[in-house]
Amino acid sequence: MFFGENLTQLAFIAMVAVAVGGVALALLFPLLTGGNVQARMKAIAESKKGGAPSVQKSSAFSRMVDGQKDGRRKQIQETLKQIEEREKQRKKRLTLRMLIMQSGLEISVNAFWAFSLISGLIFAVPPLVFGIPWYVSVLGGIVGLLGFPRWFLNFLRKRRQNVFINDFADAIDVMVRGLKAGLPVSDAMKVIAAESGPPVGPEFMEVVEGQRVGITIDQGIERMFERMPLSEVNFLGIVMAIQAKTGGNLSEALNNLSKVLRDRKKMKNKIRAVSQEAKSSAAIIGALPFVIMGALTVLNPEYLNPLFNTSTGNIMLAGCGLWMLTGVLVMRKMINFEI
Repeated sequence: MFFGENLTQLAFIAMVAVAVGGVALALLFPLLTGGNVQARMKAIAESKKGGAPSVQKSSAFSRMVDGQKDGRRKQIQETLKQIEEREKQRKKRLTLRMLIMQSGLEISVNAFWAFSLISGLIFAVPPLVFGIPWYVSVLGGIVGLLGFPRWFLNFLRKRRQNVFINDFADAIDVMVRGLKAGLPVSDAMKVIAAESGPPVGPEFMEVVEGQRVGITIDQGIERMFERMPLSEVNFLGIVMAIQAKTGGNLSEALNNLSKVLRDRKKMKNKIRAVSQEAKSSAAIIGALPFVIMGALTVLNPEYLNPLFNTSTGNIMLAGCGLWMLTGVLVMRKMINFEI
């Protein structure tokens, strides 16, 4: 018991001593180390004075680098603005000749109108032969003259663009490998023109042949964009225009472009797969009235005669056709996605 009380007193005294020592050290430390602190402060001040020129040099270098970056950024912005303005002008002045060229047909405008006239006659004559009212024949002639030929051109144009998109990323990869192997851009395009199938090969052949008559690569790609108005071709034109004005590693830029094109292709395929169910449902809904009318005509031919033989029935048919067309267009707008 006596040993325990002594131990407690010793512990208390030690704690008091430590506390007093800590307070004294906190109060007397600035006085004891004042000379050293002042010496260090003087050394720091002298080092700052001596290092001022280097700081100024580094700040001047950083300003020069920032100025170069700003100049390059302005050049890129101006290039992009010019490309956007040219694209808007092309969209406004899409003529029949350009549409024929984009579809891949090698015919003149006069030949197209001749085929359109033949198509109009083909659509207009059968209703008259089968005794259908004359206005149906006139409507069929208008569709055959103005509607079907344009639809056929747009169909060929879309199919050609899809084939071009599928092979365009591979063509960019061929160009990247050629540049890494030491070939110039023109020779790399010659390889693409020789090895790739239509329409990628012929389009690059146009660019290569244009260089022989003094057309630059940027202008050749711009003309390619007129023949193939796709975002992917526009991306290639932007990359080539920026690299020509600002410099840089062209092979690396084209490699990144190839990755972007492949990612866009994957996204389009994914969207097509996701929207396929909606497209099938829209096709079934759109075809259902015609299927039912055909079935009723086979089972009871006289049941639908009032729709064709009376004016009220004709008005009802016209109204139903108009509403069906509106519904089909709305469903088409809902299930089509563009990226």
